[in-house]
Amino acid sequence: MPLFWKPYKSEVTQFIEQLKAQRPTLEAEQRAGRALLWDKPQDRAAQADFNAARVAQKPYVYQTDAK
Repeated sequence: MPLFWKPYKSEVTQFIEQLKAQRPTLEAEQRAGRALLWDKPQDRAAQADFNAARVAQKPYVYQTDAK
């Protein structure tokens, strides 16, 4: 390893580090935004009903039942 070697950081990594330094609350804002859309409580009974009502797909979906 050379004497003056320093680890490489991509431009994207530098940008993200700079953005986090400018906005320390960024990660908390991201978590709050995610909670609005994705982190919802799941109704396990309804999910079980949906899975029980699922109809198996035919091997060839465009085949008609008429013979």
